[in-house]
Amino acid sequence: MRMTRKAPSEPVRQLRLVSVSASSHEDAELVEAARNGDEGACEALFRRHHRKVAGLAFRLLGRDDDVDDIVQDAFIEAFASLTRLNDPQAFSSWLCAIVVTRVGKRLRRRRLLERLLLAPKRPLEIHSALSPSCPPDVALELSAVYRVIDDLPPSVRMVLLLRRVQGLTNEEVAQCMKLSVATVKRRLAEAEERLDRFREVMR
Repeated sequence: MRMTRKAPSEPVRQLRLVSVSASSHEDAELVEAARNGDEGACEALFRRHHRKVAGLAFRLLGRDDDVDDIVQDAFIEAFASLTRLNDPQAFSSWLCAIVVTRVGKRLRRRRLLERLLLAPKRPLEIHSALSPSCPPDVALELSAVYRVIDDLPPSVRMVLLLRRVQGLTNEEVAQCMKLSVATVKRRLAEAEERLDRFREVMR
């Protein structure tokens, strides 16, 4: 059965996506300098990409209490393993993949602690990620949608958000999460089926 691509719902469109003007060519020069021990190059890479990866971590986590730790750990890991980056021009996507991996681990740990009653289940904090022009009724619907998303298995949740909110292609999601494209499509279909059931109830 051929799967058709669904357009993001209006609430999802209201999320403010973070863009970065850094060019891959300039990134490559900074990566090479950082590999040669230039601390200023590391600082420049951090400044160029901090906002992007913090926004990505926040949208995947749904709360901001873990974002700083995720971002800091991701940059530490990236700078410690620059020699393993085959294509310096791909620093941005490589760094985002590190963030995605760390968020996945954090979500699984959070879910386990909640199930063991070792940590309370706290509400999502998505309002700071909304566009200032987001209408109140859309904001309420988006909050409800995110509550459904928060109950998804972490790997399914991340596929949905990377695809529908972050705007990555199936192939890019697969690369970030180290999955096959077929697995990405299957998890995306599972997530959207859950959302479709939610929308039916809300009508």
